[in-house]
Amino acid sequence: MALQVKKIALLTGGGDCPGLNAVIRAVVKTAIRRYDMEVIGIEDGFSGLIQGRYRSLSLADVSGILPRGGTILGTTNRDNPFHYPVVEGGKKVWRDVSDQVLANLAALGAEVLIVVGGDGSLKIGKELFAKGLPVIGIPKTIDNDLLSTDITFGFDTALVTATEAIDKLHTTAESHHRVMVLEVMGRYAGWIALEAGLAGGADVILIPEIPFTYERVCAKILERRDAGKKFSIVVVAEGARPQGEEMVVQRYIPESADPVRLGGIGQRVGEEIEARTGIETRVTVLGHLQRGGSPTPFDRILATRFGAAAVRLAAERRFGYMVALHTPRIEPVPLEEAVRELKRVSPEGELVRTARDIGIGFGD
Repeated sequence: MALQVKKIALLTGGGDCPGLNAVIRAVVKTAIRRYDMEVIGIEDGFSGLIQGRYRSLSLADVSGILPRGGTILGTTNRDNPFHYPVVEGGKKVWRDVSDQVLANLAALGAEVLIVVGGDGSLKIGKELFAKGLPVIGIPKTIDNDLLSTDITFGFDTALVTATEAIDKLHTTAESHHRVMVLEVMGRYAGWIALEAGLAGGADVILIPEIPFTYERVCAKILERRDAGKKFSIVVVAEGARPQGEEMVVQRYIPESADPVRLGGIGQRVGEEIEARTGIETRVTVLGHLQRGGSPTPFDRILATRFGAAAVRLAAERRFGYMVALHTPRIEPVPLEEAVRELKRVSPEGELVRTARDIGIGFGD
């Protein structure tokens, strides 16, 4: 009979998102109340795991954090233990320090590591599992781009934020007879742009999965003007790109698990629209507002379900899995399957068809 797990370590990695504290709370409460386990919180994601920064988490530590955005443990989207920057001879070089991670966890007496993260963090978790570390994953990202779960926590809150922004842009666009361009996050997937655009009544939605032309975007706006509509709303995913061109990269961070930082396409789209149509155009980049704030009830509940389910897997010693929502159940899926590829919008899918049916343009 397998020995009972007595101590688990928990980290939140990658970009922050609403619902992380709800996960931490659920892990701690389930571990302590249900299984009499000790929970060690790793500070600042894999950075704390490499550098040995951690603290024990008690029930008192997670009291009152359910509605709070962010993460009480801190996070970073840098410091990949398999590609970690160190200075040698005055120069920065990259080293594999994953053995140090395993040694740090062994010294702590932690028998399992719960990784709360998106595609990049979970890939690191999968690689650590391949090295023999017991790992359980929890899917977190506002981008909703993880393949093996119906939805990730954080997405619903980001979607509400983006939709509210569109609602606000409608009033000023209509008052000034302008085109309003809103750039939203999402990396290589267009879920935020598509669903916020649908919910907010956008006229054009530009997503990575459907390359666009400026001619078709402007034709849609001019069509509206000719029909007496003196304003238009254009929602642009940060990964959207014109046909035959690359995505717009804001910067590159080599030490990150996901080194490419997208951004800037919204400004280019706005400039092209104004130049080609003569209609005054303004651009808003929603940016990190989508990551902040209190999680919606949906995200609080989903994060809580994920956290409790992860601890149950730990108690059953079922390692190498990610907990996933397969509506209506939370079920484990192998980490390898979970990070096999990104979940992207289908250009022929029902959501895109619905948007086209009601007259939304995609610039193609």
